[in-house]
Amino acid sequence: MAASRTADTRPTIDAALVRRLVDTQFPQWGALTLELLDPAGSDHVIYRLGEQLSVRLPRHAGAIRQAEKEFEWLPRLAPHLPLAIPVPVGVGEPDFGYPWRWAVSRWLKGEVATVETLTHSSAAAVELAEFLAALQQFRAEDVQALKAREDLTARPLADRDRATRTAIAEVGDVFDAIAMTELWNAALSAPGWDRPPVWFHGDFHTGNLLTADGRLSAVIDFGGLGIGDPACDLTIAFTLMSADSRAGFRAALGVDDATWTRGRGWALATGLNAYTAYAAVNPRIAAQTTRQITEALIG
Repeated sequence: MAASRTADTRPTIDAALVRRLVDTQFPQWGALTLELLDPAGSDHVIYRLGEQLSVRLPRHAGAIRQAEKEFEWLPRLAPHLPLAIPVPVGVGEPDFGYPWRWAVSRWLKGEVATVETLTHSSAAAVELAEFLAALQQFRAEDVQALKAREDLTARPLADRDRATRTAIAEVGDVFDAIAMTELWNAALSAPGWDRPPVWFHGDFHTGNLLTADGRLSAVIDFGGLGIGDPACDLTIAFTLMSADSRAGFRAALGVDDATWTRGRGWALATGLNAYTAYAAVNPRIAAQTTRQITEALIG
């Protein structure tokens, strides 16, 4: 999720601030050690708190609602999902000059998934399809009513049109501009989701998967959790999988042609957004997004 212009002045977050916040608001954990997790991603600063907990503080205004959303929904989702997800145990309040709410969750063991480990794994592809199927099948209250909630409503793909076309023009000497434009036009013109709205993760890519002993173990970072068209979650097929494992993933999830095309559009748009923002300064993101864009063009 992109930060708004108010994010230009970001709060300073360091161990001293986190220590004061924890000690004053959750004194039962005041004796636990703090260890910075680095790198932690662009949206949050994360500290490990003792052996069993983590503290997540939003870096910018675009991530400030995640603590409340996860505290409300993840405990309800967790029993229905085949992979572990974070279990929030507390939401902290602004204090000591830090302006936003923040979260304490159970620590999930594991390492961030890598293409090298899982790209050719048909078993992992099927596991991810089963996770998304279980998420989509979760029912709580009136789904139509929940869909109207602002914090559960995602922007439509068409909202990314101007930025995506600008990015295509900007990187046309790196990637195939004609192929990108054709894919983008196809994604925008594909029939929309015409079934009942379902739950989606909203930021389902390699960096939000954990592995243990070479196998998938957990899914993290549900800030984009929402209800509607699940095509955005197909991004994982292009960030992690090979053509063969991707075919198994699609078959296991039962994705129709229109949804698959929209999913490719999501992968292209989000890949271009990250590439143009970070590739020049972060080789790791450059490599990841280059693969994502390339695989989305393959289909």
